[in-house]
Amino acid sequence: MPRIQVLDKQVAELIAAGEVVDRPSSVIKELVENAVDAGATIITVEIRRGGVTFMRVTDNGCGIAPEEVPTAFLRHATSKVAQQDDLNSIATLGFRGEALASISAVAHVEMLTRVPGAVAGVRYVGGGSEDYTLEEAGCPEGTTILVRDLFYNTPARMKFLKKDSTEGNSVAGILDKLALSHPEISFRFIRDGKEQLHTPGDGKLSSTIYAVYGREFSSTLIPVKYELGHVRVEGCISAPTSSRPNRSMQNFFINGRYIRSRTAMAALEEAYKGSIMVGKFPACVLHLHLSFGAVDVNVHPAKLEVRFVNERPIFDAVYHGVKSALHAGDKPKVMELKRPPVNPYAPVLEKKEQLHLEPQPPAQRPVQRSVPVPAPQKSQPLPERGVLLRDSGGPPERTPAFSGFLEKVLDREPRPVPPPSPQAPLAERPSLRQAEEAAAAPSPADLPLPAEEPAPREILAPPVREFHSRIIGEAFGTYLIVEYSKEELMFIDKHAAHERLLYERLKRENAGGEAQALLEPVTVTLDKEEYTAVLNHLEAFSQAGFEVEDFGTGTVLVRSAPLLLDGGDAAGAVMEIAGYLASLKDRMTTEHQDWVYHNVACRAAMKAGDSITREEMVSLAQELERNPDVRYCPHGRPVYILLRRRDIERQFGRV
Repeated sequence: MPRIQVLDKQVAELIAAGEVVDRPSSVIKELVENAVDAGATIITVEIRRGGVTFMRVTDNGCGIAPEEVPTAFLRHATSKVAQQDDLNSIATLGFRGEALASISAVAHVEMLTRVPGAVAGVRYVGGGSEDYTLEEAGCPEGTTILVRDLFYNTPARMKFLKKDSTEGNSVAGILDKLALSHPEISFRFIRDGKEQLHTPGDGKLSSTIYAVYGREFSSTLIPVKYELGHVRVEGCISAPTSSRPNRSMQNFFINGRYIRSRTAMAALEEAYKGSIMVGKFPACVLHLHLSFGAVDVNVHPAKLEVRFVNERPIFDAVYHGVKSALHAGDKPKVMELKRPPVNPYAPVLEKKEQLHLEPQPPAQRPVQRSVPVPAPQKSQPLPERGVLLRDSGGPPERTPAFSGFLEKVLDREPRPVPPPSPQAPLAERPSLRQAEEAAAAPSPADLPLPAEEPAPREILAPPVREFHSRIIGEAFGTYLIVEYSKEELMFIDKHAAHERLLYERLKRENAGGEAQALLEPVTVTLDKEEYTAVLNHLEAFSQAGFEVEDFGTGTVLVRSAPLLLDGGDAAGAVMEIAGYLASLKDRMTTEHQDWVYHNVACRAAMKAGDSITREEMVSLAQELERNPDVRYCPHGRPVYILLRRRDIERQFGRV
């Protein structure tokens, strides 16, 4: 029987450190929260290689007194909780006193700190053991902590770390939440020598949201400001038209602390009912302010979950606050018509139209019969007519120079203008208008081709054998009615059928050559976890027909989309696929790639209620007849059902 013994202090510290520090982002979270509690107004975070080899957090807070620095690295040493009653109303982000001890147990730590008014600060160097160095050093007011070689003494935990890019994006996600929770603090994030985040720290939440998520996301937000009882709700929510396919952009904060609350989430989505499509979710950045004694934050080791003394006031405040904001701030969607592109041939076409204008009647004036009308000089042509008058009664004649100019304007080969036959009587000679119309009339080669009728959307390949079914019509805008044989009627769910056929096509052709370049690349703003998932699975997007590339922190650029997919739906598809990939805990498998094909096929397929032509009905029914194995859509719904003639006749009493 094994003996019970007390663990060595170093082993016990390694075990305890695992509850607080599991990756670089958890180190940054603990250090930045300490900086916030120290009253800092400027916090700078710098990492290298995802934070595994180097992390530095600098603040301008109150600093630590020299004699208290060694104590700060002991377990359960804190200045935020002094007695048991203090746990009932925690007002700070940190309170357990485990952060510095846990970090120094698994990494090399260096601290520089100076309190306001002191001539010099101190430098502390330690980590992994009880040995440390404490010496006087010059440094700015506040505290700077450097963490190097995380998990250097715990290789078992080191092997569970992900790629540097993934760990770096996790750090960026933590800083996004901390910046949104304290807009009065200026946060700066430097990653591998490049600045990726810099918030103004002006106390305006809208400025921080703009810095974190960008202009596209922040431009669609509606402000919220509401108070109910002892609960105050402030922040921003997304417009119903800017909903998202998942909940990744829902941010809730309690007294400046980022939390995950099912109560607040349910209240938010309940307030959007009737204003948002089913399956879509709103985004938000909502701050809830209530008394510290009404919430217990000492529930989860990561301090992400809380318990409320009474959840009903929280639900009511969020629900009514969001509902009031939607009523006041949601505007009807306005269609924006883009300015038509400038046609470089517009001046030429305008001159061409002027040449076809009807001649204006000449002004009435006294006729002097005794004085002949002088012929105009060749140097004074009539620009709006393009003809010269030989005499008062003779026919018009085009000059060679003007005829060549006209043909150049109309972009066709010069054609000689035959003069009227001198033998023709005067009454049979063409008039001025007739001559102009004959000269300006385009040749048959210049006439535009007749406009073709728009071709119906492509279902799949053309039929390869005779079609035996007969299309009867469509019911409820959803189901096609087909006389499948002399003894059966077929009811086809057009969306389910088209979706399954497109899915089979994507799966068969692997979408390799099915991408179409978008006229304007689309930017998609994502949560940091989704952003990481997209960058880690670019090959999956490529196989589905998307060309996606990194466009900066939290944003990707979509340059092409599957040919089957409407270009305007590319952003929504990428967001939905990114949310699915972020939920995966393992590598991409064939099953996961099939889900991506499902998503693209579902979005590209014709929808229930869409108006389709008879040719499309025939094409869909033909394709189903050629593929008898297609019976269910990718989601498992039946594609068609059969109704036997005998069953119908039995209802009418014929059998």
